[in-house]
Amino acid sequence: MSALSVARASARAFHKVVEQMPEDTVVTFHNVSWEKYEDLLERVGEASGLRISYNEGTMQVMTLSSEHEAYAEFIGGMLRILSMRSRINICFFGSATIRKKSRRKGKEPDGCFYVQTTALIGNRVQLDFEKDPPPDVTVEIDIHHASRDMFAIYAGLGIPEVWRYDTKQLTIHLLRGSRYVKANVSQALPMLTSAILTEFLTRRRQDGEFQAMLAFDEWLETQQQ
Repeated sequence: MSALSVARASARAFHKVVEQMPEDTVVTFHNVSWEKYEDLLERVGEASGLRISYNEGTMQVMTLSSEHEAYAEFIGGMLRILSMRSRINICFFGSATIRKKSRRKGKEPDGCFYVQTTALIGNRVQLDFEKDPPPDVTVEIDIHHASRDMFAIYAGLGIPEVWRYDTKQLTIHLLRGSRYVKANVSQALPMLTSAILTEFLTRRRQDGEFQAMLAFDEWLETQQQ
């Protein structure tokens, strides 16, 4: 991992720096206006392998490794199997940019989804987070980067639950007041615990995605008997 801190830059300069960033790199910009943050989001569009966060004038841009994205996709795959097997309506929004100008905070998670508040979202595919509720759960894959630094952004955005995976353990964090506390059981999906999620992510590392996904499907079947 490499990192760079930039005090000031123009909107065009932000984009130029981002375009030249190699994989697995973090660049932090300071004294960035909300308008310049939104301008960069518009310029990069839905670029894959990129995460941009903003917190009261500090903007961080991170490029991802293939390992990083593989874990995020695997978690999404497990949840889709759970949704179908358990007949739970889970609305996925991937790494959608969650931002609120009123809070001067914005974040692109590695994954996010609705469970308890899906009825408020309905079938819409475009959300306005100034008006719509935040996702019930966001996912952070933390291979080389300190995602805990992002918890203040998530708290400010009102995200009820954050899953953090550091390639060794997946930990569940629930928002209590203005801070996150660790929990053993998911608030959104109580059949899932930190231990269960960690087990199948470990299997993914050891046995590969296909075998780990089959094992998760078989585990879900035993829970419904």
